[in-house]
Amino acid sequence: MQSLPPQFTRWFASKGWTVHSHQQEMLNRSDAPALLLIAPTGGGKTLSGFLPTLTDLAHGDHDGMHTLYISPLKALAADIKRNLTTPVTEMRLPIRIEDRTGDTSQTRKRRQRADPPHILLTTPESLALLTSYEDAPRMFKGLKRVVIDEIHALAESKRGDQLMLALARLQTLCPDLKRVGLSATVEDPAAIARFMARHPDPCPILLADPGPPPDVQMLRTSEAPPWAGGGAAYAIPAVLDQIRQHNTTLIFHNTRAQAEIFFHNLWLANDDSLPIGIHHGSLDRTQRERVEAAMVRGELRAIVCTGSLDLGIDWGDVDLVIQIGAPKNVKRLVQRIGRANHRYNAPSKALLVPANRFEVVECVAAVEAVLDGELDGEPRGPGPRDVLCQHILITACAGPFDADTLFTEVTSAGAYASLTRPEFDACLDFCATGGYALRAYDKWQRLVQRDGFWSLRDPRSSQRIRMNIGTIQDTDTLKVRMKRNRGGKPLGEIEEDFAASLTHGDTFLIGGQIVKYEGLREMTVEVSRDAVKKPRIASFMGAKFATSTQLSARVQRMFTQDSWPELPDHTAEWLALQREVSQLPQPGRLLIESFPHDGHAQTVFYGFAGRNGQQTLGLLLTKRMEDLGLHPLGFVATDYATLIWGLDPVTDPAPLLDPMALQDGLDTWLAGNAMMKRTFRASATIAGLIERNTPQARKSGRQATFSSDILYDTLTKYDPDHLMLDITRQEALRGLVDFARIQEMLERIDGRIDHRVLRKVSPLAAPLFLEVGRVPVKGAAEERLLAKEAARLMEASGLANLTPPPSDTPRWRVGG
Repeated sequence: MQSLPPQFTRWFASKGWTVHSHQQEMLNRSDAPALLLIAPTGGGKTLSGFLPTLTDLAHGDHDGMHTLYISPLKALAADIKRNLTTPVTEMRLPIRIEDRTGDTSQTRKRRQRADPPHILLTTPESLALLTSYEDAPRMFKGLKRVVIDEIHALAESKRGDQLMLALARLQTLCPDLKRVGLSATVEDPAAIARFMARHPDPCPILLADPGPPPDVQMLRTSEAPPWAGGGAAYAIPAVLDQIRQHNTTLIFHNTRAQAEIFFHNLWLANDDSLPIGIHHGSLDRTQRERVEAAMVRGELRAIVCTGSLDLGIDWGDVDLVIQIGAPKNVKRLVQRIGRANHRYNAPSKALLVPANRFEVVECVAAVEAVLDGELDGEPRGPGPRDVLCQHILITACAGPFDADTLFTEVTSAGAYASLTRPEFDACLDFCATGGYALRAYDKWQRLVQRDGFWSLRDPRSSQRIRMNIGTIQDTDTLKVRMKRNRGGKPLGEIEEDFAASLTHGDTFLIGGQIVKYEGLREMTVEVSRDAVKKPRIASFMGAKFATSTQLSARVQRMFTQDSWPELPDHTAEWLALQREVSQLPQPGRLLIESFPHDGHAQTVFYGFAGRNGQQTLGLLLTKRMEDLGLHPLGFVATDYATLIWGLDPVTDPAPLLDPMALQDGLDTWLAGNAMMKRTFRASATIAGLIERNTPQARKSGRQATFSSDILYDTLTKYDPDHLMLDITRQEALRGLVDFARIQEMLERIDGRIDHRVLRKVSPLAAPLFLEVGRVPVKGAAEERLLAKEAARLMEASGLANLTPPPSDTPRWRVGG
């Protein structure tokens, strides 16, 4: 067993701490080429990862960079710097620690390259940029360890693929480099280990004591949730009561728009003037940092937030987490729960607030999954080729390279282990020429082969390549600031399309305050404060999560129960009535209901394929219905069902669900769909075909869209087998339309269909009609129409005695 140096032992004793067994084990196994630690929140993961580094550096005999720390968040890197500085300072260790993110000044960045610190804390994007410089071998000379924090968050996106390719490059420069991964929430540790290790090297997994189970429940309210909507305004009084009872409460939302709405409603009801803040990625950085600093000082009683505060930052005295709306993903919920009572062996406390009636069921299923320790996740598939194209260009910026050597290096990254040589060569050819249809244009002639080595045709192009490094696709946004005669204070960003819909005098929410649109000056939205109480709301892109496959399956298993004592009475009665009128969806079977309503034939498909999957199913089924002469008029989709209305009833649904016909319909639909152009623009930007940033200026969203649409149409017409079109189709199927969830559903049911022909709307289908009814009618008129429609629907479906408020749809227009 490796013992701690004396000053470390004394320091631990001065804090009243003892070394946890997993921390000692990390120290004992510090020579392992790769190691994955899974430890609960507050279990000292960060110190576990850094103990070998600190003990190595305690002797003061290492020149240059020793350890590289990778974080998915800039704020997390800054937080780790604060936490590491404390023991280093108190033990007087000769260690220099610095962070490097997009917020770091150019002066500090240049100094770090010339004189690297012992420990550098950074992000995947900044690391990729560092590897693109000619002096990267000198900067990373002597690098011993890489610590990847919250590795589960990176493994789920292209940022993780970019990181692993950068690590493959570092491993070439530093063959003895050791890799350490840290996480608290991993549903498949072996998959993360394969992702992190240098293929085909093994990566041992170290599991720490998980500690006590969290205290997680559903918030019980005096008012029942509405039938539809996502704002959970009904729960505001109960949430305020919880805030009063706790020191600091984090109130998580799944989208930025929902966070803004909830914060506004919470503030209007905050009669006690409790200090409450808001934090999300569209707010100005200065405002976010001000909120973060207030949290650290313990000055805020509650913070309404999104995924911007998901990860392992220790925010002061947080003792309660509230999740507004169904979490959609158990792993994400566990991560958020861990923000409360951020101490080892102290149970985290969390409350879930369903936004509507169906989410009550989903929230209870999520709570049970957390207590059972069942996490969820989707397989990611092979490494994306648009990221590989960017990596090839990054490699060329650093100097000439040999294709065989680079192929070997790339396939050592786990996600790219199955990459074939023809696939690699196609990416290399694309980087060199732009592909068959574009090779005549100098703009895309970027690489040239000389004496067997590939290099940049024009070394000056390295500047433009570096300016566009990254895989995060920003939405097309415009800065928002107060008018110059009102101080010119920056507030954040709104989507370009939303800004284009604004006219002088329109009001909207941003950063929790209501502002009035004054005009557009130099591509900046200028606003002034406004005292109206019912604004429009900024159309933040955010992430609209889909319910995971595993959570959907758990919900369906709940439907097989004879009764539901774990559910509130109003929801249990609703499900019982559904069973009496029709039936509940069953695992391994597809429930389809057909009934007349509003003079049209209505059909509901309960596929539980997630929102994107159900949306795609609606598109494909309506196309199939048109082919079969059933005259569909429209559809609406949620996470669990698709409702289609039309002129003719569906008497035999089996032909609609023929897998080959659905696949053909998907191919036809994708070929002419605008979403393909958006997907193409995203992948082409990552791959380097389209530049968003130039030395002169950043292209606006409209400029980028115009140029990418021309490219897409050109390639579709003249080079349909172009690499970027193949990548676009693969990306669309994997993420945009989630066709894999539909295929999984068809395999799961294997032709087993329960078709129920009913005389009226079923209880389970009734809320879907309120989804349809989200019409932009202003003020009291909208409320009266929604109340009238809800009462009529509930009466028609037999739910009149169970009726809560009609809908939680906000009374202002959403996104225009």
